[in-house]
Amino acid sequence: MEQRVMKLEVIAYAHNGHTDKFGIPRQSREESPILTRIVFEPKFNVREALRGIEGFSHLWILWGFSRPHPSHAPQNNILRENVREPRSPQSKQPSASVCSGVPDVEEWSPTVRPPRLGGNKRVGVFATRSPFRPNPIGLSSVKLIEVRYNGGVMNGGTPSNGGVMNGDAPEVHNGGRSGRMELIVSGADVLDGTPVYDIKPYLSFSDSHPEAVNGFAEDVKDHSLEVDWSAVETETGGRDGSKEVRRTRNNALITRLSRANNALFTAKEQEEISYILQQDPRPGYQNDPSRVYKMDYAGWRVSFRVEGQIVRVVGIDRMTD
Repeated sequence: MEQRVMKLEVIAYAHNGHTDKFGIPRQSREESPILTRIVFEPKFNVREALRGIEGFSHLWILWGFSRPHPSHAPQNNILRENVREPRSPQSKQPSASVCSGVPDVEEWSPTVRPPRLGGNKRVGVFATRSPFRPNPIGLSSVKLIEVRYNGGVMNGGTPSNGGVMNGDAPEVHNGGRSGRMELIVSGADVLDGTPVYDIKPYLSFSDSHPEAVNGFAEDVKDHSLEVDWSAVETETGGRDGSKEVRRTRNNALITRLSRANNALFTAKEQEEISYILQQDPRPGYQNDPSRVYKMDYAGWRVSFRVEGQIVRVVGIDRMTD
């Protein structure tokens, strides 16, 4: 039987502080303080394509897993071609954005081992949201914060649903304004540079199902940790609550700040990192309280340990190119 191939074209790329897979939230959540910029490709940088979108508070984002682990990813997965993006839309984009969505079916695995289940229990791939799928496609429900048309914030005031702001632009990591149409959203569980294939409005009367049963995910949906920053000594160093990180007396913190660039650790970045750590980015099978984990976010490398239900931040380094 002839295999059918569907062509997908990248309409936009997502940009945020998640420059590494480790630490990306496992699910999209509205309460996330992390903002993502969805920057449209030149072909789709057409104002009419967003006409009416400001009337919706939430959106569905259809996107591609651009960096699955090579030991799990199908070798012939054409969807991965041309999707590893630069970290800002000002950088050169791939020469082609049309991707085929069908990998070699002989390469896929019918079962996966979700990290939240300890990494030992296998379940069906279609019963999970694992990135290791026949077609590496993700779906996220996000909150619309702002609409930008070619560098300018949408005119016409703030709609009653609060989905679009008309005023001071929110701070989003990785790049300034692109000069293209952008959607600023919160709650996206995607890597910086993730290709976006489609955007649709979220409809509460058809897409929300409060009575839904969550299967094995029910047992871990409320899992959360407390974040302790006491091992990291900070002092106010600038406006807007920005902080300069100092070395602690016991040398637990190994911080290299680029003072020439006036690198400051802001209260906003601390809030975002705290949110990520609260979600417990570790695989479920790792529970060594002496192990120091490292996570990259928004140009910072965060070192932490997990002791019971407490995440202890033990270091934060400014990353340099």
